[in-house]
Amino acid sequence: MAKGGFPGMGGNMNNLMKQAQKLQKQMEEAQKDLENKEFEASVGGGAVTVRVSGKKELKDIIIKPEVVDPDDVEMLQDLVLTAVNEALKKAEEETNSSMGKLTGGLNIPGMF
Repeated sequence: MAKGGFPGMGGNMNNLMKQAQKLQKQMEEAQKDLENKEFEASVGGGAVTVRVSGKKELKDIIIKPEVVDPDDVEMLQDLVLTAVNEALKKAEEETNSSMGKLTGGLNIPGMF
């Protein structure tokens, strides 16, 4: 057995470590880029629009005054909920797509 490793693995192991470090750096950069992006969703024909960050933080809610009906608050609540969930879904899909390109589809739990 070779010193400090497996036979025949010397150079390959170094290359593997370099590739892993490069991948880690690329993933960190991609994560920063994603965190700086904003995702928007609009529902009810533009009645409610929300924006979320790539960190999945709610940034803005825009409600057109004409949809504010004191007799139907539940409809407005549903519109807001739907818009928020849609914007968060867009952020999640972008994250998965971006990271999937780097990892080649590897599913590594807890990575992102």
